[in-house]
Amino acid sequence: MRIDNNHTKQDQPRRQMLKLLLCSMLLASTCTGCKAVVLLGYLIGGPPSIEPPFDIQTKTSLKKDEKRIAVVCYAPKELKFDTEDVDDELAQHVAMRLNSHGMKVIAPAAVQNWLDQNDDWDSPAEVGHALEADWVVYIDMQEYTLWEEGSMELYRGRTTAMVKVFDMNDGNGEEIFTKEIVSVYPIRAPKPAHEIKRDRFKALYLSRLSEEIGQLFYEHYAGDEIAHGVVD
Repeated sequence: MRIDNNHTKQDQPRRQMLKLLLCSMLLASTCTGCKAVVLLGYLIGGPPSIEPPFDIQTKTSLKKDEKRIAVVCYAPKELKFDTEDVDDELAQHVAMRLNSHGMKVIAPAAVQNWLDQNDDWDSPAEVGHALEADWVVYIDMQEYTLWEEGSMELYRGRTTAMVKVFDMNDGNGEEIFTKEIVSVYPIRAPKPAHEIKRDRFKALYLSRLSEEIGQLFYEHYAGDEIAHGVVD
């Protein structure tokens, strides 16, 4: 008897897909109701995506028409005793996040240079006009620390900030979006200070904080925060 090897090879992907589907259905059968549907969706299509809050609220997107975005961050002096340039560093991190997701961001160095030369500025719209931005993403930091509450031996980043967007397209600098960010990192447990250098922990936290802010403006996936429960 002659075996058609080509036909057998062609059937292999189909068989693998069938096995995956059967395994998914078997696992889903151990759950009930909505849990089964969610599990089946995860196994077949991956975690569901989450639409950016900015897009939902404003019915537009920072990606639209490659508009120029200026990222501006402000932190009062009392928040800067531990990290003097935290506002500059966070603005850079957020700008890089937005740029990596296809948004046209004005160079952070250009924004910071203007702020340094105009330290009497009093509104994000003023910055937007000066830099010819279409949008200004303004981060008003109200709380920031790298330490666990009541301890100088445990790291746990905490930030409270208001994130606002100003629309410069009509020339008036109208505030069209406001969202409070309350950030804690790591989520599950603080990190002993003797296990990690301060600069390393600060870099990890600024990366996480900028991701939380960036996700207001670009699509992400349910469960992304699981990886930030602890610091390795």
